[in-house]
Amino acid sequence: MKKNVLLLIAISMSFLVDAQIETPAPSPFSKLEQKVGLTDVTIEYSRPGMKGRKIFGELVPFDAIWRTGANQNTKIIFSDDVTIKGKELKAGTYAIYTRPSEAVWEVFFYTDSENAGTPQEWDASKVAATVKVETMQIPVPIETFTITIDDMHNNGATLGIMWENTYVGVDFVVPTVDKAIKSIEDTMANKTDLTANDYYAAGSYYFAEGMNMEQASEWVNKAVEMDGGKAYWMMRTQSLIYAKLGNNKAAIETAKKSLAAAQAAGNQDYVKMNKDSLKEWAGM
Repeated sequence: MKKNVLLLIAISMSFLVDAQIETPAPSPFSKLEQKVGLTDVTIEYSRPGMKGRKIFGELVPFDAIWRTGANQNTKIIFSDDVTIKGKELKAGTYAIYTRPSEAVWEVFFYTDSENAGTPQEWDASKVAATVKVETMQIPVPIETFTITIDDMHNNGATLGIMWENTYVGVDFVVPTVDKAIKSIEDTMANKTDLTANDYYAAGSYYFAEGMNMEQASEWVNKAVEMDGGKAYWMMRTQSLIYAKLGNNKAAIETAKKSLAAAQAAGNQDYVKMNKDSLKEWAGM
């Protein structure tokens, strides 16, 4: 009996040892993953809250290096070389440090990304890039510190930092054009069974970037031919390329085909876009 009691006590004690108290983190960890063009961008940071405090100029002093968040330093990872405000930044992981002031922030991309906050000794040789950004005032207070990737387009985006009533945005450029052209050239040269989607992807990209409209037309025309004239989105792009090349008659004829196919498919977005173009081109 005594042995059984001791066994139960031992089991109970093991549960107590293993038990852990769970409470919310004061500054929760966040991870943002975003593909910009063909480049993967990842941001890892902790998100403190205002909690009734005055932030910039008090909790976060002006004119001092800030970890740009809480806990371990904020990190940003680029899968490709990028350009930030005209400054080249190699692919890799960087800590984001800032020096806030009322009107202008300095933003530092620091090669040592493993720091519990700011480095004990700041090493200027580890600053891969520095940019200065004017602040913008936000009319509605942002309670929780937030980093965003805004205003995305094929060739870049804006790294946004916001808290309290302050926003700063750092523009960066990604090498989409070089990567896309290489992908197109490699596919066209080496793939033996090119599909309608291959031709359409190549042609629509050239059109979107304003590159070699004659080549874009050739590829998209091939895609439409291989598809058999059923893909209204392909014919929509085909009509826009014709219009860009100044062939108004072909643009109108193709837009009407795209419109009919979109109506049959019940895609009202393409119905409207085609109708709008036909009105613009005096085709309706």
